[in-house]
Amino acid sequence: MLNIPTWNRVLIWGVVVLGLAFAMPNLFYDRVERRNDAVTAIEEAGGDPADLAGDLGGWPSYLPSSLVNLGLDLRGGAHLLAEVQVEEVYEARMDSLWPEVRNTLRDLRAEVGGIRRQDAPAGELHVLIGNSEGMATALAAVRELAQPVVSLTGVGASTLEVEARGDVIVIRLSEAERAATDNRTMIQSVEIVRRRVDEVGTREPTIQRQGQRRILIQVPGIGSAEELKRLIGTTARLTFHPVTGRATSADAEAPAREMIVPDRDNEGLFYRVESSPVLTGEMLTDAQPSFDQNGRPAVAFNLNTTGSRIFCDYTQNNIGAPFAVVLDGEVITAPEIISAICQGSGQITGSRNVAESTELAVLLRAGALPAGLTFLEERTIGPELGADSIAAGEIAAVVAGIAVLVYMGLSYGLFGLFANAALIINVGLIFGLLSLIGATLTLPGIAGIVLTIGMAVDANVLIFERIREELKTAKGPARAIELGYEKARSAIYDANITTFITAVILFTMGSGPVRGFAITLGLGIITSVFTALYVTRLILVIWFERRRPKKIEV
Repeated sequence: MLNIPTWNRVLIWGVVVLGLAFAMPNLFYDRVERRNDAVTAIEEAGGDPADLAGDLGGWPSYLPSSLVNLGLDLRGGAHLLAEVQVEEVYEARMDSLWPEVRNTLRDLRAEVGGIRRQDAPAGELHVLIGNSEGMATALAAVRELAQPVVSLTGVGASTLEVEARGDVIVIRLSEAERAATDNRTMIQSVEIVRRRVDEVGTREPTIQRQGQRRILIQVPGIGSAEELKRLIGTTARLTFHPVTGRATSADAEAPAREMIVPDRDNEGLFYRVESSPVLTGEMLTDAQPSFDQNGRPAVAFNLNTTGSRIFCDYTQNNIGAPFAVVLDGEVITAPEIISAICQGSGQITGSRNVAESTELAVLLRAGALPAGLTFLEERTIGPELGADSIAAGEIAAVVAGIAVLVYMGLSYGLFGLFANAALIINVGLIFGLLSLIGATLTLPGIAGIVLTIGMAVDANVLIFERIREELKTAKGPARAIELGYEKARSAIYDANITTFITAVILFTMGSGPVRGFAITLGLGIITSVFTALYVTRLILVIWFERRRPKKIEV
């Protein structure tokens, strides 16, 4: 008959208590947030516990402290839509390819004659050879530098297209390699932006690719769009250039294929370096703070296989020549090459202190942005607007909740009050789950909660109506209640499974606000079914065991 085992009752109430316990910190949001920030400051930044005692004492450590993260539209923050200039990567690839092409053709000087790089459109490399009769040999040698395209769509294709135009060799990336480069550039750009945003400790930033070349960046809690642009605009672009001389000013004339670069530490000191770098930061596999042989702060780095080979060949052939390490357009050190470096590792000196060498190592490990970003859209959402959105959402939830509570009470009497109690528990469980998984609550997410409040009583309505039908034929109220739950269960599952599938599709195919709505809707469905089939039934059973009514009215 109407009975729930003791272990089942303990499990149901345990889930309810646990869910409400995780939801409770959200009632004291500011206090818990300050306490969490203080704990983070102590663990990661080495903050003084004595200075943060007030914030630490704002919330007991033995209670759950997970919070629902507030999205951009609720917390305020910055919104950027950036376009990645992938053409810059093509140009950089051609610049880095030139030393290899030059060295390859130098070995064939007897057949191809002299070689000289010529001005070319962006993304192309033009090389003039002195003996056009050796063009076939030159083309074959340059084509040997090509590699297979590493992508699913470019299987069998080569990375380079090489052709002759008179006595000029024209080299460009193949279409398959351009497509693969675009994809790699976007993946790398999104990951580097994410790493840099994560460094400021913001909660739940939204960083995702949009279309072929765009990145959507939304960071709650940051001061302004300008601040966010400065944060992600630090390129940490590292290159190694041969030094050809010194200049008196940044406006001094430089020969073709050379550029003027200022010294970071010595104002008024400028270097003339070759425009094409010998190595780039992309060839670094690791960077760690260290000390040089004189005990000064430095950064130790390791190179990949390609970088190691290039670095070894260059240092062998240029012993005694100065070599500039350029970071973001400034020379940080320009040592002379004392001996060949073929171990695939080296040191970058010139750091003023340990903190600076540590910061440089972190930036180099995070990587440089492979291409520049053009910001197409920027928007700052003030915290006042977020507070207004929260207030509006709270009013909507309260109005919807009161309307549902009144309707259920008037329609089903005492049974309606049981459903109302389960509804309140249901909302608490939603916030408990959101806190537990660290989800982000957005304005559409609040709409999902409001919709869940209305949908939450659907299951109870099905059950109560079924109990009404069974009261007309069943032998007693206990049997009617039991049959009501048994026969309504399949209909409840069918209705909620279809809605849950919709929520999953919205989460998978959607982005941003749509996902926020899908998360709260999906969690609301789970909690609604649980409270209707288990919590409400347990409340009914406890009431029935105490009252033992001979007749019930639904």
